[in-house]
Amino acid sequence: MDGFITYAYIDPGTGSMLFTLVIGLLSTGVFFMRSLGMKIKFALSGGKAAAKAQGDEKPDYVIFSDSKRYWNVFKPICDEFEKRGIDLVYYTASEDDPVLTAGYQHVKGEFIGTGNRAFARLNLMKAKICLSTTPGLDVLQWKRSKDVDYYVHVYHAMDEGLLYRMFGVDFYDAVLLTGELQGDNIRKLEALRHQAPKDIAVTGCTYMDALKEKADKVQRKETDEKLILLAPSWGESSILNKYGEKLIDALIKTGYMVVVRPHPQMATSDPELLAHLKKKYPDGEKFSWNADNDNFDILSKADIMITDFSAISFDYSLVFDRPLIYADTHIDLAPYDAAWIDEPLWRFEVLPKLGVKLDESQFEDMKQIIDSVTNDDKYRQGRAEVKATIWQCMGQAAEKTVDYLVAKNAELGGEKTDVE
Repeated sequence: MDGFITYAYIDPGTGSMLFTLVIGLLSTGVFFMRSLGMKIKFALSGGKAAAKAQGDEKPDYVIFSDSKRYWNVFKPICDEFEKRGIDLVYYTASEDDPVLTAGYQHVKGEFIGTGNRAFARLNLMKAKICLSTTPGLDVLQWKRSKDVDYYVHVYHAMDEGLLYRMFGVDFYDAVLLTGELQGDNIRKLEALRHQAPKDIAVTGCTYMDALKEKADKVQRKETDEKLILLAPSWGESSILNKYGEKLIDALIKTGYMVVVRPHPQMATSDPELLAHLKKKYPDGEKFSWNADNDNFDILSKADIMITDFSAISFDYSLVFDRPLIYADTHIDLAPYDAAWIDEPLWRFEVLPKLGVKLDESQFEDMKQIIDSVTNDDKYRQGRAEVKATIWQCMGQAAEKTVDYLVAKNAELGGEKTDVE
């Protein structure tokens, strides 16, 4: 024999994971070169630019929000800082973020630009503690600053915490949880990736507490005409990508009011599809599109929600105690942290407790399915079970979050402030 030919087989899941890793490494290389150029420019300027941008002070607490849509996560925390008279700096990448006009005395909001401009600012910022809900720290553009002592992540969804893109929270120092389930998954990933355990603490969910408080005060008007909310996630596996016009046509045929609330990311990831659907289905008497920054109004009015794997299913069913319909979609887990864990996603296991699964073959019977689900009380106990698992410290999230930050600051040698 002149030689040997060796064949290697890589299963599709592993292949997709490796592909994602390669792309991530290449992207990291690109942003490293950009960062290096920025640092050289900084050095040649004698550090004056950074000194002007950052000042000489090192705040105890900084929040970074990459979008105004996370104001519902951070507002209760800002309110708690204001209540305690503790100074907080709030960096935002949205020029019209509500924090900028909130009128706080102790919370200072600042627009730091968008895209690379914002990340350039963050990569040189100073802070004892930085709190953020943005995943991917130290993975792509957003690098750890040598002048930040401690990075804390807070989830902006109540789920198992595995549908961030790979390494979403790996390089944070701590993660604040809505339920212990998320912590279990963090520990599994750390073991698989041979990482030292980060600090984790169950502090609850700030935006859910705020939603529940508002919902309890709303006197809902019962009408004969149902309002159906279609609230998809985004990406190739989402309900609008998979079913699109077929599903919307089926909903319109029910004769009920239909509101479609696309995930904000869809405008970036699927702009052509979104534009096509909005053109074909313009706002009318019984059909409309919703893009409110605050989703409370539409969630409170909906008699039933139809979704896919979006975590909004928990927001709706657990706060408003109403059933949902979830589509039979398949999500490719390869780009996500979930690809590392060889077990079903928790959300798919508990969805049957919250509502009924919808298959494309049932589209013709949509009205009957909707009527059946909205009149069935059997899902109430299921909602209670799911709530107990993923929504812990109910009503205490803002207080417990600030308690954690204050205690951590004292541990790091910062200014001691009594924990209330």
